[in-house]
Amino acid sequence: MSSIKDQVRQYIVDNFIMGSDEQPFSDADSLLELHIVDSTGFLELIVFIEDTFGIQVADEDMVPENLDGLNAIEAYVNRKKAA
Repeated sequence: MSSIKDQVRQYIVDNFIMGSDEQPFSDADSLLELHIVDSTGFLELIVFIEDTFGIQVADEDMVPENLDGLNAIEAYVNRKKAA
């Protein structure tokens, strides 16, 4: 089974970078600051996270601290699943 980061990274590469390796990003990079994901993409990413990991992202949780990087997403998903 792929890790949370691996699954989210693959989704981002497939849907936002279109499989290009020209703009690599690390687990700690901000997806918004690197312009990998825009505001619409951010919403698409949230739907992917909800569907893939079986969690509900509350409106108040839709903040960069939770969702603007692979490390943040992994920590957020793990917190939601543990709750």
